[in-house]
Amino acid sequence: MNKKYKIVLVLLIVIVAISSYFIIKEFAENKKETDIYEDLQEIVVEQNDEDTNINENKQKSNIKDSRNNYNLENIAKINSDVIGWIKIDNTKIDYPIMQNGDYYLHRNIYKKYSSHGTPYLAEYCNVQYSDNLIIYGHHMNDNSMFAQLEDYKKKKFYEEHKYIDFYTFYNGKTIKNTYEVVIAFKTVVYTDNGFKYYNYTNFTDKQEFDEFINKSKNLQFYDTGTDINYGDKLITLSTCEYSQKNGRMVVVAKKI
Repeated sequence: MNKKYKIVLVLLIVIVAISSYFIIKEFAENKKETDIYEDLQEIVVEQNDEDTNINENKQKSNIKDSRNNYNLENIAKINSDVIGWIKIDNTKIDYPIMQNGDYYLHRNIYKKYSSHGTPYLAEYCNVQYSDNLIIYGHHMNDNSMFAQLEDYKKKKFYEEHKYIDFYTFYNGKTIKNTYEVVIAFKTVVYTDNGFKYYNYTNFTDKQEFDEFINKSKNLQFYDTGTDINYGDKLITLSTCEYSQKNGRMVVVAKKI
């Protein structure tokens, strides 16, 4: 075995070792974050009496039965920045929503560093008063956080996941709000060519509302056929979209 061959072999071994380390590290971090939020889901769910016979595996699943009630009181005791909880049935989207802007971009609910972060309400939104609640979440490789928003590119997925439950915690009480998905689109940010959907949180008049809706519909993947009118309260979910540089996947829903 000549010297050059030995050097190449050593380099390959080092590369494989480093790659394996990062793969194992990512897997371990994903598992840790999954466990954290599964534990939180167990804390926040209040099962109805009719649900007591649900098997143990389903109780521990991160896809909760839609008949369950959510109570945010105990979660708010863990972190006072919790202002809500978002859930889309039969998806992994089942998480607390934080208030405090970009602070939770790379922190979990316990304020520890996390590449997953925690979904959070835009800092210029008020959960009680804003016309359009904009919520950000990461698009993770393990399909957690808001990664499944990507599936709204397909109309079939939309038809099977039309509704978003958003529980808010205000004055010590949990309030359930249900939203119906109206528009799904992608755009880019940090450029004049993109749609600055994140600037529309409060509509001063019908013209501004219509402007937001029309720009969103111009980019939509399909027509949901659902009416949306001035005065409707909205929720807008946003995550990264990787088919384009600085892309964003956006889902807009109206309160029903």
